[in-house]
Amino acid sequence: MSSPAFNSTEPKGGDPFLVDVNAQYVGFEYHYTYLVFCGFIVWLIIPGIGLLYGGLARRKSALALLFQSLMVAAVTTFQWIFWGYSLAYSRTAGPFIGDMANFGMKNVMAAPSPGSAVIPEIVFCLYQLLFCACTVQIVVGGAFERGRIVPSLVFGFFWATLIYCPIACWTWNPNGWLYQLPSLDFAGGGPVHISSGWSALAYAFVLGKRKHAGDKSHSKPHNTTLVFLGTVLIWFGWFGFNGGSALNATVRAMLAAFNTNTAASTGMIGWVMVDYLKYGRKFSVVGACSGAIAGLVGITPAAGYVGVWLAAVIGFITASSVWECSHAIFPFRLWT
Repeated sequence: MSSPAFNSTEPKGGDPFLVDVNAQYVGFEYHYTYLVFCGFIVWLIIPGIGLLYGGLARRKSALALLFQSLMVAAVTTFQWIFWGYSLAYSRTAGPFIGDMANFGMKNVMAAPSPGSAVIPEIVFCLYQLLFCACTVQIVVGGAFERGRIVPSLVFGFFWATLIYCPIACWTWNPNGWLYQLPSLDFAGGGPVHISSGWSALAYAFVLGKRKHAGDKSHSKPHNTTLVFLGTVLIWFGWFGFNGGSALNATVRAMLAAFNTNTAASTGMIGWVMVDYLKYGRKFSVVGACSGAIAGLVGITPAAGYVGVWLAAVIGFITASSVWECSHAIFPFRLWT
């Protein structure tokens, strides 16, 4: 059984009124059905981050952070269908950024996708949209109790355009310069986590200290239950984030999903263990959640490339390192 091939004379994959556009994927349906499911659960990361941020914030800020998480998803969706997808994944892209070949979702429908010949392009586009939305959500977290919602949404639109789309093009578009090296980034260590982390830090520095910097109670999460629930949604969504990045329902995808759970688990163990051994503290729900998320981030670029035991090591070391870094900068109050 041969995979469908992209036909440049039919960039949309055929006219559904004249031909059966599904016929080219007969025998491969399970691949794109799996990716659709992964996309659905990746979406849960968006409200998960909102709940996580909301639980860590003061009570009066929690609702705004929840609202902002959904607005980020809405704004990023508009950006993606307007020109984001074309800038990242157009087939005629240069080594650094795409062109306007798919502006306004032009010809994005039933043809084999740039990422995988067994995935219709509309499915691939949806899945990658959710990656972009999650990344923008992380960046906008830099405005955590520092800035207003509307300016942060405008910032998110342009950040996705000027930062995320070019880096995604470098890394995952077959024409991208990193892709052609080749560099190995399974699910977004560079386009998602490195870019968003540094951008969020820069954004926070530009906005300045939190509005309640003088309030001594601000350092404690107002609702650990929300933190826990947000982490659970993020952890569950990450199965789709990493497991779906194989762009097919193969053993590699299953390995990535297994490694995701492994790294999150050992990350949680690592954070709690270091916290207990260094300070003799009682076990903390927030600490456990922080360790799990650190493990998830650490395994993301290698999820489909390493064995299970190495994934366990990556999760443990990542969480332990993040713990050390967060406590090393604590005296400087860089985030307050």
